[in-house]
Amino acid sequence: MSLTWRLRIRMDDRPGTLARIAIRLADLECNILGLTVLPVPGGVLDEIVVRPATGLTREHLVTAIRAEGCECAGIVDADVRELVDTSAAMLVAAGRVVDDPAQLADVLREVLAADMVTLVPAAEANPARTEGGHREVFEVDGDKALVARRGWAPFVQLELARAGALLGLLESVRANVAGPVVVSCQDGADLVLRQGRPGDADAVFALHDRCSMTTLFQRYHTGVRTVPRRWLHRLLVPPRGVSLLAVSGREVVGLGQLIAAPGGESAEVSLLVEDSWQRNGLGTALMARLAVIARARGHRELTAVCLPSQDTIARTATRAGLRPEKPAQGDGMVKIPLP
Repeated sequence: MSLTWRLRIRMDDRPGTLARIAIRLADLECNILGLTVLPVPGGVLDEIVVRPATGLTREHLVTAIRAEGCECAGIVDADVRELVDTSAAMLVAAGRVVDDPAQLADVLREVLAADMVTLVPAAEANPARTEGGHREVFEVDGDKALVARRGWAPFVQLELARAGALLGLLESVRANVAGPVVVSCQDGADLVLRQGRPGDADAVFALHDRCSMTTLFQRYHTGVRTVPRRWLHRLLVPPRGVSLLAVSGREVVGLGQLIAAPGGESAEVSLLVEDSWQRNGLGTALMARLAVIARARGHRELTAVCLPSQDTIARTATRAGLRPEKPAQGDGMVKIPLP
């Protein structure tokens, strides 16, 4: 593939300035492949992608631009595959992240033409450290942030606005994924799956009261007849996680939980389905919806802690279209990769 360069040229916003630069590039036998105008305070910043003449050095090109009264704010190798309409590129990038939230850092790096984008804990992001415009922090949620760095040219406001719009779109998608949905059980009954709230405490307590000791033992791995009320808030609003309720009328008949592990690569999943609603597809619906929410939150894997003799979670995950790994002999941990 032929060599291409991406130039950022700061110039006065006056008629004829860009024409002089184009003529000078033509004199140097540079073929202009793309042009983007980025408004900046006090003028404009033109991004020009060129295929330089054989033997032309970057230093010679920068000197020629300076001779026209303009400033080359940055020059870096480019790829002709990047020469697509900006709006189309943004839509394609958004689609990639909606399909696979784990690609967010890579997609943001491409959108910003950054050298690197890293995911860090929000407490370590230090947004005040801008490094003269070469470093920018984007908050992802309350716990994490993306740090973008670019050495060859400072970020400009238009680029940051594009990145902010992309993150805003993804946040809307994530919020919509967490919204209520209607599912049908095998017997034709329709239920609502929605996120749990503190106000659901009484209904969730009643769910546990209606469950048999066997069902509660399979969920909590200890002999309990019901749950202490002090547990209810953590069941509904788990730290680093979310709860998912299956609601029939005013009754909660199923409860799922998704709790992120440190680092965010995996999340622990757990299910509780009232005895009279078991073997009716409700557990499968809860598992499938929790997998969707987990993918939207950027998790790559679900885990579940089971008794060594239990395979209920694995069978439920399989029916939900997932492919759980077979646990090691005597190991109660089931791993479920997310596609």
